[in-house]
Amino acid sequence: MQDGGGNSYVGRFAPSPTGPLHFGSLLAACASYLEAKQRAGRWLLRIEDIDPPREQPGAADRIIRALESFGFEWDGPVHYQSESHEKHLEALAFLEASNLTYHCGCSRKDLAEAPVGPLGTIYPGTCRSGSDASEYAVRVRVDDTVVTFDDRLQGKQAQSMLTESGDFIVHRRDKLIAYHLAVVVDDNLHGVNDIVRGIDLMDSTPRQIWLQRLLGYAIPTYAHIPVAVHPDGDKLSKLTGARELDVEQAPAILINALDALSLDTPSELVDATLPEIWSWAAEAWDIGRLAGRQSIIVPNQQQ
Repeated sequence: MQDGGGNSYVGRFAPSPTGPLHFGSLLAACASYLEAKQRAGRWLLRIEDIDPPREQPGAADRIIRALESFGFEWDGPVHYQSESHEKHLEALAFLEASNLTYHCGCSRKDLAEAPVGPLGTIYPGTCRSGSDASEYAVRVRVDDTVVTFDDRLQGKQAQSMLTESGDFIVHRRDKLIAYHLAVVVDDNLHGVNDIVRGIDLMDSTPRQIWLQRLLGYAIPTYAHIPVAVHPDGDKLSKLTGARELDVEQAPAILINALDALSLDTPSELVDATLPEIWSWAAEAWDIGRLAGRQSIIVPNQQQ
């Protein structure tokens, strides 16, 4: 497969249109955006619209409008993951032709007794020798390789593909491309070489590196920022009641986000415009301040 990497810095923000932008999403957007700005790189916006059953009508447009209201400026057009469907299928065909996948007819009930790891059920290999099921998912084979990577914030990470991950799905039973395959194809397609995102996705990174290796892609560097949580420790998300960002209060909310990212904004920014806030933040940004942190407690007024 072709390598879409390059030497210049390319970062991205890739929200799923399952609901509006909330404060936790804003933190990830800010961190990836400021890292790209400070490194004189490009910052791409990609809407990950490949899971229609989970998508909320109009959410993509609301996310884009919210980002515009907060002063984000991305390079090039907005990318929609669904537009890369043929590229996803090409990558799937390559894996299948290379005998790196197999059909799996197992249902959730079939896997009820399977071991569970940080990513969910660890597939026991039931269908590795073949399946004649009329409805099936496509799984990619793994072995006992331990995938390691040096996260720029969280340090060295390691995951045994066989015992902690297991053969994982790249094409779902409902014939939708699975997230792991789509994300690595799109990052490669657009030359993304540094990924700044929430630590809640860090356990998924070894699976993505596994696919990048199988497809012959360049492997990006990774920095997983602490995830926004409620005071009780639950992740801030739509499922836990995270509110849509109030774009009418964009400057004040942006300052709160920068403070949450350890930037210690000066008091004179309280009356500043969005361009002035971003200009200050681009100069002050230091992703290293987040090193080793796994969570950011979000004040009630931002939830």
